[in-house]
This record gives sequence, structure tokens and C-alpha cells, in this order.
Amino acid sequence: MKQIIALGGGGFSMEPDNPILDSYILNQSNKLKPKICFVPTASGDSDSYTSRFYQFFEQMNCEPSHLSLFKPPTRDLAGFLLEKDIIYVGGGNTKNLLALWKEWGLDLVMKEAWEQGIILAGISAGSICWFEEGVTDSYGDGLEPLSCLGFLQGSNCPHYDGEAERRPSYHQLISAAKIKPGVAADDGVALHFIGQELTKIVSSRAAGKAYTVDFSSKETELQTEFLGST
Repeated sequence: MKQIIALGGGGFSMEPDNPILDSYILNQSNKLKPKICFVPTASGDSDSYTSRFYQFFEQMNCEPSHLSLFKPPTRDLAGFLLEKDIIYVGGGNTKNLLALWKEWGLDLVMKEAWEQGIILAGISAGSICWFEEGVTDSYGDGLEPLSCLGFLQGSNCPHYDGEAERRPSYHQLISAAKIKPGVAADDGVALHFIGQELTKIVSSRAAGKAYTVDFSSKETELQTEFLGST
């Protein structure tokens, strides 16, 4: 079963005291103690980001590891990743992530992992990257469309309620046909795809929502399940 869990925001890096979304990701594995590998390429393999990953997931019932392209753990990166149960991609610069992955052949490894049933998850850049296109701030000032891996159809916009320019920029880019219609997620919201189908939307925040946006800029709110207590 091919699964992708794309976070608009939240998780250990944004909500270190709220394990709801990351627990949800771990629970989608059929393993009692899943092997979860953090890929922080988009942040330039930030040491502090990686440390926060370990601080969080070492407290969970899992086996955490990480893959650095600046300090590779092995020459056999495919073998290293394909024995994991979950691959969790961090946020940062999506354009640089894609360039480095393609140079190292990780784009092909990620597709193989997905097709083998390894859960692909990620936040922000780690959400955008799986779609055909995404809305990114990778270029500096302003938000621009970016062609991505295309595992999932359409476009994606994270941080929909967390950054003031995200919503209007996404609408403008779609209505101008600069980017395909797609799905947007607020901070704290995770989009769970099985194959190409968006099967479930969950949130760590009571007000968190997800939306589809079409070529006419019509925004449709999607059913979202709040995983916390009311």
C-alpha cells in the first residue's frame, strides 16, 4: 500500500509538546517499533533540526535514524532507506532539496520506497515535494510555483493559515494558470494519501483545516478530524 502523509505544518519541529501528528504517522506503520528515518536535506542537514528530531522520537516507540547527504552514512543510500518503515522529510528550501535528491538519485529511491509500501511523510518542503507542483519560498522574497516529484497529482500549499501571503498567493497562482489546482493545509494539519486518493485529513489543532482550490479560485473546505481532546 502506497502512503504519503503531508503536513502543512506542525509535528515535532513546530509543536514539540504536542505529539499528535507524529504519533499518527508512527501508528500508520504495521510494525510494533517502526524504523523512522529523518531526511533534513531541505534545511542543509541542519544539526539543530536533526537533534530536535532525535529528542522527540527517542521518547517514542520507534527506531529513529537520519540520512545526511553532507555526511552520508554509507555509499548505499538506497539500501539504507529501503530498509526503513517510515521516511520523514523535514522543511526548508524545496528547490535545493529536489536538486540534491536528483544529483544523488534519491528521487528514484523515494519513488521505489513509496511503491514498496514505505510510508513517506514530511512537513512544508517535505509536503510539497511529493506533488506535481508546490507553492514555495525557496527563491527568497515572495512565493513561487515549483515543479516537484509528481508522486501525487496537482499542487500543494502548506502553512495555509500560518503565513499571511500563502492563501492569496495560492489563489492568484492557480487563477493565473501558473500552477495546477490542488490542496492546501493549515499548520497542524496532515493530508493522508493512499495511492493517489486523499483518504483522511487529521489535525493537531481544533481549528486546523484543509481545502481544495480550483482554477476559478473556489475554495472548498475538506472534512478534517481533530485528533486532540475538545
